[in-house]
Amino acid sequence: MVLSHEDADDLLQNTFLKAWQAIDSFRGESQIHTWLYKIASNETLTFLAQQRMKNTTSSLEMEELLLNNLRADSYFDGDELQHRLQEAILTLPEKQRLVFNMRYYGNMPYEEMAAICNNSVGALKASYHHAVKKIEAIFKEED
Repeated sequence: MVLSHEDADDLLQNTFLKAWQAIDSFRGESQIHTWLYKIASNETLTFLAQQRMKNTTSSLEMEELLLNNLRADSYFDGDELQHRLQEAILTLPEKQRLVFNMRYYGNMPYEEMAAICNNSVGALKASYHHAVKKIEAIFKEED
């Protein structure tokens, strides 16, 4: 989501700190990894919103900032196709990007995603479908 190894490390550290501080409030209504994923997702969305407010005035500028971070990231070892995929994913609205990443990269079941995102399974399936169609359209335009 953030396309920077350093930012991802910081968000992961914040996630574990928040989880540690709130472990007594974990009620066990979901699996621990679902709870952690929800914390991480909220941390990521908050971070992106703060970055957008601090560094940019539009979503296009935010997209360009994230792309520049990806290109400058020495840990990213993907080929040109992987770069193109990441660029296409960046064009998605944040919620669709989150859903796409959870499903495509994490192979997460929709039921678990629903618990994390506070959405219905049907809404998440629709969101993923729209994200895939948008990415496909971008790849078709480029060819």
